[in-house]
Amino acid sequence: MNKRNEIKTGYIQTEIGRIPKEWEVVELGTCIDVFSGYAFKREDFLTNKSKGVPIIKIGNLQNGKVIIDDKTSFVPRDFYEKLFDFQLHYGDVLIALSGATTGKIAVVDKDIGLALVNQRVGKFKILNSNISQKFFYFLAQSDNFKKFVLRNIGQSAQGNLSPNQVKKSKIPLPPLPEQKKIAEILSTVDEAIEEVDDSIAKTERLKKGLMQELLTKGLPVASATQTGIGHKEFKNTEIGRIPKEWEVVRIKESKEIDLIMGQSPPGKSYNKKGEGLPFIQGKAEFGNMYPSPILWTTQPTKIAEEGDILISVRAPVGDVNICPYRLCIGRGLAAIRIKEGSNIFYFYWFQKEKQRIESIGKGSTFKAITKDELSNIFIPFPSLPEQQKIAEILSTVDKRLVLLRNKKERLERVKKGLMNDLLTGKRRVKV
Repeated sequence: MNKRNEIKTGYIQTEIGRIPKEWEVVELGTCIDVFSGYAFKREDFLTNKSKGVPIIKIGNLQNGKVIIDDKTSFVPRDFYEKLFDFQLHYGDVLIALSGATTGKIAVVDKDIGLALVNQRVGKFKILNSNISQKFFYFLAQSDNFKKFVLRNIGQSAQGNLSPNQVKKSKIPLPPLPEQKKIAEILSTVDEAIEEVDDSIAKTERLKKGLMQELLTKGLPVASATQTGIGHKEFKNTEIGRIPKEWEVVRIKESKEIDLIMGQSPPGKSYNKKGEGLPFIQGKAEFGNMYPSPILWTTQPTKIAEEGDILISVRAPVGDVNICPYRLCIGRGLAAIRIKEGSNIFYFYWFQKEKQRIESIGKGSTFKAITKDELSNIFIPFPSLPEQQKIAEILSTVDKRLVLLRNKKERLERVKKGLMNDLLTGKRRVKV
């Protein structure tokens, strides 16, 4: 027998793959109900969202999670009290029943407050004690679950899936004690991820507060003994109230600043072989602070030099990075070259000003900012030592954010690996 097709001792071959012999393959509907959300009418939705309850539509199912954003619709709270079955709670699992993302799964992975499910979003409900709610919560997040749901459903059904079709899906079902142990292990990893998420949120709030303080008030008086810099007097300027010692200049009026608007080279000059100069078209190649080009051009047009501030001038407007080395910039970017200054300080300053710069952009559906509009922006000029000290403080916080985000990515990889092993029975747990 071919080793690839050989069945490991203690396992059986089933219609959904190899599973431990103690496990069963069952129809989802034998232990879980699936039903579509409530059919709200157009007139039910509120214009004043602050007084209502969010409605979870297919668009709120994002990257496996239920997300409430500024596009979310709301209905009066009265609906929540009378639509018990359509209420959402931590641990609930949802599925898109129609549209281009039919079969998309999302879980309520945190307390989202009051919320209701809209029609064409399916909600899963545990029917009996044969399956653990927590086990199903993790099973639904696995790569295999969507395959189970969409198995045997023809291409024509992709745009419209019925709850009954979902209930006919076959899933693996370990004995209940094993389900609970698997859920316990995966919950431990989830708790670790939540702790890192909390640390990321706290650090982001710290960074936001520091940016607001340091980039408008400068270094505090209390720091003067260490830095020799501290501000007691302030003045009103075009960019708001700032330290009296700081200068303010308009970009186009300063000899210390060059503004280079990007221009895309001929398409035939693009390559991925590293021939010519690295080329970036827009924000898509941006990282946390430095971009990562994926293309090169043998016919560069507009050049950004190492240390230039790169700013996105076409939707999305206002995102910034620092140019890591000489490269060609396309029409989605501009380079701001500050000859005597800390590029990291100005990276943070433009980051803080993103919303204001974005508001300058023209266009209702596809915003863009012109050279004239960009060159009319005022920027501050603290002393170079103060720029450097502020940049150092903010960079330290950013480094912590990078470490935390990397830690979260590692934990998510661990979780994915464990889910692949535990939810398929490749790795057994002791009960």
